[in-house]
Amino acid sequence: MITVDLSQLPLNPGDITLDIGCGSGRHTAALYDLDHCMAVGADTNLDDLAQARSKLSWHSAYLPHKIGRWSLACADISRLPFKDGSIDLVICSEVLEHIHQDDMAIRECIRVLKPGKHLVVSVPRRWPETLCWALSRQYRTTEGGHLRIYHPHRLIDRIQSSGVRLWKRHYAHGLHTPYWWLRCLVGPERQACWPVAQYHRFLTWDLMEKPKLTRQLEAALNPVIGKSIVLYFQKS
Repeated sequence: MITVDLSQLPLNPGDITLDIGCGSGRHTAALYDLDHCMAVGADTNLDDLAQARSKLSWHSAYLPHKIGRWSLACADISRLPFKDGSIDLVICSEVLEHIHQDDMAIRECIRVLKPGKHLVVSVPRRWPETLCWALSRQYRTTEGGHLRIYHPHRLIDRIQSSGVRLWKRHYAHGLHTPYWWLRCLVGPERQACWPVAQYHRFLTWDLMEKPKLTRQLEAALNPVIGKSIVLYFQKS
């Protein structure tokens, strides 16, 4: 499930990209598949990094690559182990809402970014997330879960105050929003519940097959109920 529209980003051969809070490596693998970047994924969760390594190793073995490279690092977004101005693209997707020191994280992402290059941040959209919180106390109190709901304009102002400017925004994952509402309604832990399991099966099928009809449906739903807001910035 790719949140960031990589086609909107002007990447050049040899660019170093950082997917911070990479989880199982969805964006890291997508960047590696561009076949001309050095795709770096970083996270603090060793189990997630192991999954990312398996995914990237599979891509290396079964998909043709001539130039692209990848690397993984165990790194804290609040103290990134990279030099100032050393990264050509930073992706911070669905990360900030999980961490206490989000201001420090924002500054670190911008610190390591080269001048003129791009930072992409995505967080849960305000009103669908507010409904999730209203439907389920467990959703908002689970350890490692979401600590806050962002007001988009305030978040944009906070990020721009650190030396970047917003040039694009959009919403993503409109088909996923009802799934999370359903999970919150029946209980987030009840993933085996029949309607939840069937909806998850549908989302997995859609992810693998990418049929034209559901792609069109999601494109129509994103502006209305898209679960994530995706923000594109350029460093001064």
